[in-house]
Amino acid sequence: VQLVESGGGLVQAGGSLRLSCAVSGSTFSINVMNWYRQVPGKQRELVATITSGGHNTNYADSVKDRITSFRHNAKNTMYLQMNSLKPEDTAVYYCRTVSAFRTYWGKGTKVTVSS
Repeated sequence: VQLVESGGGLVQAGGSLRLSCAVSGSTFSINVMNWYRQVPGKQRELVATITSGGHNTNYADSVKDRITSFRHNAKNTMYLQMNSLKPEDTAVYYCRTVSAFRTYWGKGTKVTVSS
């Protein structure tokens, strides 16, 4: 399984970004997918979780009501729509999944929110 994130960049506070995570390889056993973020010197933080059908999602309290994750299974892509961004959302965002008992991570996409 390969995961490739994209869509990061520089945005002003209050702005929006949509991150994408393209999934390829042996995707048939993928169920749950996650978005994490990490700031240098801190642990990676779970931001969002979404199940295979996209019907069930969970979000960290710090982003709830501002961030939505959804999947387009036909395109093998997961998205993270981020609105009302804050400087504290600045981080590298990673997608993650588990397939056949192995954990896979993308290389991340950097989001910088200026005040």
